[in-house]
Amino acid sequence: MIRNTLPEPIDVEAQLDLLAKRYKAASGVGIHVLNLIGGQADNLIDRLPAAVRRNLEAATERALGHAMKAANSSRGMVPDQASWLNTAVSAAMGAVGGSGGLPTALAELPVTTTLLLRVIQGVAKEHGFDPAAENVQFDCVQVFSAAGPLSGDDGADLGFLSARLALQGPAVKGLIAKVAPRLAVVLGQKLAAQTVPVLGAVAGAATNYAYTSYYQEIAHVHFGLRKLAIDADVPAEELKQRLAAKMGRRIPA
Repeated sequence: MIRNTLPEPIDVEAQLDLLAKRYKAASGVGIHVLNLIGGQADNLIDRLPAAVRRNLEAATERALGHAMKAANSSRGMVPDQASWLNTAVSAAMGAVGGSGGLPTALAELPVTTTLLLRVIQGVAKEHGFDPAAENVQFDCVQVFSAAGPLSGDDGADLGFLSARLALQGPAVKGLIAKVAPRLAVVLGQKLAAQTVPVLGAVAGAATNYAYTSYYQEIAHVHFGLRKLAIDADVPAEELKQRLAAKMGRRIPA
């Protein structure tokens, strides 16, 4: 008797429902942090010294460039970790960074950026993509264009779903320059939260936990959508529109 070995049909709607659920969960992880520090995301960056604010964008671009190199080179030495371990390590790093105020928070920021990028690369691999491939590295950086866990800007929340830029030789480097301004705002909020008087290490641990959880979920949405487009043979743009509709949002032009 010959068994039917045809693959089971993919329930696209069910997969999109799961991705929408992940996205909504990611968007809520910053609420507890905001309650903890007793502030609003809109005015967090105002707490930073003017010199730090002025240099934040350039520092973010440098940190992301170094993080990409460090994350890629570390893959041969340190395997991807379970999500709970990633968040635990990140929280511990945030506690150390927040314990000494702004100086230690600034020193910890590039290390956390590298960890976040490794987390995103690990999710890409989990969905069957090669983190060493340039187009996948491009996507890993693009995940950082999402609004961030402390942002209330719904218009920016779908930034990671926007159409991909044309891939060329210096594509990743060019994308880092484009992502840096938005990421600077995101990381500036994190820095400001870590320097809240009294809370210190607690705020640092909480913000890092929120950021790691957020970007893990966003990465699952991003690469899950790419994999679904391949497996179900449905245009990625159509899936983006359907996912946005499920969340009651419109993809920005």
